[in-house]
Amino acid sequence: MQIQDIQGLSVALGIGLLIGIERERRKGEGANRAMAGVRSFTLLCLLGAVSQLVDPIALLVVMLGVGLLVAVSYRRSSRLDPGITTEVTALLTVMLGALAMREPGLATALGVVVAVLLDAKAQMHRFSRDLIGDDEVRDGLLLAASALVVLPLLPNEAIGPLQIFNPWKLWLLVVLAMAIGALGHVLLRLFGARWGVVLAGFVAGFISSTAATAEFGRRARAAPEQTKAAVSAALMASAASLLLFVPLLGAVSPQFLLHIAPALATGLAVLLTAGLLGIRSGIVDVAAETGKRRMFRFRDALLFAVAVSVILMVSAALNAWLGPRAVLAGTTIAALAEAHAAGLSLGQLEASGSITQSVAVWGFLGLLLASSVSKTIIAWLSGGRAYGLRIGAALLTMTVFAGSAVALQTALTNG
Repeated sequence: MQIQDIQGLSVALGIGLLIGIERERRKGEGANRAMAGVRSFTLLCLLGAVSQLVDPIALLVVMLGVGLLVAVSYRRSSRLDPGITTEVTALLTVMLGALAMREPGLATALGVVVAVLLDAKAQMHRFSRDLIGDDEVRDGLLLAASALVVLPLLPNEAIGPLQIFNPWKLWLLVVLAMAIGALGHVLLRLFGARWGVVLAGFVAGFISSTAATAEFGRRARAAPEQTKAAVSAALMASAASLLLFVPLLGAVSPQFLLHIAPALATGLAVLLTAGLLGIRSGIVDVAAETGKRRMFRFRDALLFAVAVSVILMVSAALNAWLGPRAVLAGTTIAALAEAHAAGLSLGQLEASGSITQSVAVWGFLGLLLASSVSKTIIAWLSGGRAYGLRIGAALLTMTVFAGSAVALQTALTNG
């Protein structure tokens, strides 16, 4: 017998014991007890392993025999309990035993997952029946279908005038907007409005701060009493987006990152301060009410993607009109749609010597200004006047302070 066979049999023994112990605790006592416990499941898993070791035909015969026993057991127990969890688990345990002889690591992982699922019966029933509503289930299925079915089918290539429209990227924006809405909804349920909305905003900022601004604007429009909370979340998203420049530029152009560090740190401090101050503004806790609300609105997510695409088309048209020599204008216009890509472009231009350090640093400031303008417009359209004004004021303040840091940096360098 080879060492791999001994390892497979050991894994099968462990899986059978793990699942069997969980089933033993639930099989009951007396004449109405379930069909199998710790000994039976251990033996079933070993039976699958030995059958696989002997011959695949033997495994097929064993599966047919166990299936017959399971059918007889279910016929006897179905009058009291129509569930088939134990019967299905018995068949799966035999298969896991066979798998352990070929892929012991995968079999172990699946065995643990099966045991966890079996043990979490009460929590899963409570979650599916009491904690989530019908609208949340529908929204979750729509998000899953959009991300896992529609997105992979779309072509990932630019089409149309100026080669701007990419169906895959356009739909990805829709998925991101829906995902951010769902994330905010879940965190609100878990932590309440005071902290859940801040966590949702900060995490969403690493995905897309623009999408987060639009999604929290929708929430502010739907519930005006939550405007300050939504503003805080959107500003935390913008702070996370600024923070994302650190690893991106650190990998592509660390020298440029050092040059813009004062502006980056100042802008980040302003956004974090403004976002955290909003938490102290008497936020109403709506955690209990979010279960009655939709996680997101598909129409709003689609409109957001269209708005970003229009901005991108306009910026590309202006960029083509200005010509390739207008480096600062080009990157600033590009930042209307994607600030990180524009920042990376500036870093590469400085690293190659195409532009000077001073031009690159001031270009980064123009990038922040363009991104702030874009987010302010989207905030106004998605959340209304009050939300848009607050977002615009905070982002303008951030840009002014970052510009002051650049001016001070320039003065100290020249002095």
